[in-house]
Amino acid sequence: MAEQKHNTDTTTPKVTGIGGIFFFSENPKETNEWYRKNLGLETNDYGSTFESRNINRPEEINALQWSPFKKGSDYFAPSKKEFMINYRVQNIEGLVAQLKASGVTILDEIQTYDYGKFVHIMDPEGNKLELWEPAE
Repeated sequence: MAEQKHNTDTTTPKVTGIGGIFFFSENPKETNEWYRKNLGLETNDYGSTFESRNINRPEEINALQWSPFKKGSDYFAPSKKEFMINYRVQNIEGLVAQLKASGVTILDEIQTYDYGKFVHIMDPEGNKLELWEPAE
């Protein structure tokens, strides 16, 4: 059996994983409590964070955020969908440049925070997507 090789290129603008799953809930606090009680999720006011290691750099810990949002929140706007996916990316500036060149709708400018850079786009089905390049 051939050994599988993993791509270690960190400069190509692309998605590298899922950073979060966000969805509407009638009552996010009760939803968090249900998932804590029945499925064992460790929840807080923001939902639950799942951690994993990067297969190419095992010292790196990645996070996936699971979060119920109060139904009617404008965080997913202009999407009319009940969910939003956050994709972890590398080279967010290069990726945004490629997306603009391809005619993809970019909803805002890249914002930088202590925990990384974010930008929001729309896919052809009207889904708002959040792109996140984690801080080093």
